[in-house]
Amino acid sequence: MNAICQYTVEQYIDELTNFHAHLAPGVLVGGFMVDAAVRRMTAYEFFDAICETSQCLPDAIQILTPCTIGNGWLKIVNTGRFALTLYDKKSGNGVRVSMDASKLDRYPEIKRWFMRLVPKREQDGDALVSEIQEAGNSILSIEAVRVSPAFLVKHVPIPIALCRSCGEAYVEKGSGLCLACEGKAIYI
Repeated sequence: MNAICQYTVEQYIDELTNFHAHLAPGVLVGGFMVDAAVRRMTAYEFFDAICETSQCLPDAIQILTPCTIGNGWLKIVNTGRFALTLYDKKSGNGVRVSMDASKLDRYPEIKRWFMRLVPKREQDGDALVSEIQEAGNSILSIEAVRVSPAFLVKHVPIPIALCRSCGEAYVEKGSGLCLACEGKAIYI
């Protein structure tokens, strides 16, 4: 496979390296996963994404689609599975793509990495990247899904208020105090 969405594989590797700070196998595999989903989403003009892990895969989604954590179109629901779903914002109809461990026997480096059979320092990074490029989407499972209505609900914006204690603006939740002043401070 020589293309990932709008990029050649080499261009995508440059993009992911710039975005993720290094050539991560999970973001490279993620590119093939996003590409597989996007190619099956042709009937939908506007879509959102769900990512089932917080590791690497969200970056592939953010590089290759308009779905980002910041704009709210990418939701991370950490099931611990290396999977993503692109779905129509209105109907919930979409495509789920996941790594399929049963398809990894032909690719020993991918299997060693994905199943964490060896420590990272013992992995052959060049061989792993080469196998991922060779495997493309052949190591993926792809299925049509319908996303739960709970993910289709658009939330009403919560008002902004000034904290009675520190005076900073925060998302109001009824107490008059921001979470930091309620004792959930992140700084000491």
